[in-house]
Amino acid sequence: MRKQALAKHIDHTLLGPTASREQLETLCKEAKRHGFASVCVNPSHVPEARRLLEGSGVPVCTVIGFPHGVSAASTKAYEAQRAVEEGAEELDMVINVAALKDGDYRAVLDDIRAVCAVAAKAPGPLVVKVILEMALLDEAEKMTAAILAKAAGADFVKTSTGFGPSGATVEDVALLRRAVGPDMGVKAAGGIRDYETAVAMIEAGATRIGASRSVAILEGAPE
Repeated sequence: MRKQALAKHIDHTLLGPTASREQLETLCKEAKRHGFASVCVNPSHVPEARRLLEGSGVPVCTVIGFPHGVSAASTKAYEAQRAVEEGAEELDMVINVAALKDGDYRAVLDDIRAVCAVAAKAPGPLVVKVILEMALLDEAEKMTAAILAKAAGADFVKTSTGFGPSGATVEDVALLRRAVGPDMGVKAAGGIRDYETAVAMIEAGATRIGASRSVAILEGAPE
């Protein structure tokens, strides 16, 4: 896959707890230079990222209920609403993994729907990606979580926060693609650091890659 095409698949990501203003400025400059799919930043960085990217065509993505997903659905909805008001155009929300593992599928569905409802009322198109934290789930739970995310009206399912026990695998991406079918987005995130791994994820069914080493990934791509 050529460099320009690959860049359009990548959410250029800065989510560490010590992420600085200088790092944010660098992130946005790189996103504009390479034409990444979005920048993905913590909620407190959304207004500044929006300002830095104004006119570039690169949307701002932020995280909701991050990284554990155990805040109340109403809290996630409020966080999503604030993010939209401050300029976010994509929301990566973490499911309530504990509720899923308890078999409380109604709670999981309502949790995702709360964020999707905010997106539906946004003034412009808004993408919702649902982080499943696959490393914490068995195969049946992975399939169930993906089906619930689709039923709730989300646009993407996503493998990992990048802060869990492990990140994306080709096997999990393929499983998600089988679970949601051909029309829903699949985002692979966590531990993707080079061109070969990124392409393997796309070949397995990913339509978006989340990475903090995005520039290094592109360095391995043909022009």
